[in-house]
Amino acid sequence: MKNVTIYTDGACSGNPGVGGWAAILMYNGHEKILVGYNKDTTNNRMEMFAIIQGLSALKEQCEVEVYSDSAYVCNAFSEGWIDQWVKNNWRTADKKSVKNEDLWKLLLMQVSKHRVKFNKVKGHSDNEYNNRCDKLATDEIKRVKRINEEK
Repeated sequence: MKNVTIYTDGACSGNPGVGGWAAILMYNGHEKILVGYNKDTTNNRMEMFAIIQGLSALKEQCEVEVYSDSAYVCNAFSEGWIDQWVKNNWRTADKKSVKNEDLWKLLLMQVSKHRVKFNKVKGHSDNEYNNRCDKLATDEIKRVKRINEEK
């Protein structure tokens, strides 16, 4: 089984607002960069979408280390929140609907195809790849805003 490392980040200008996401996939000394945007979204959705897109790009089952600065996503897996949400029919401990259920379901589908370990990194710190993903995501927001201004 191939060992792949994925760094991800999501960003939003306004929350909600224009959002960007980025993923850097690394395997055997090679990098693949994925970026995208959404015109009206939230930061958490972009964080999740980056991971979904990174995992979706894998063409076969892999051992995957995902690095993200999103405590929202990393804790959902490491603290077992996601298992409880599924067990409780997408309800939180206080019986409220889980936010971003649509993306959680997509993420779970992608995670089920691989062996995934989530690693929380400190955002806007000294992690080279997290900083690169942040720049790629924010550059995507700037690009989309520029295009919209030119219309």
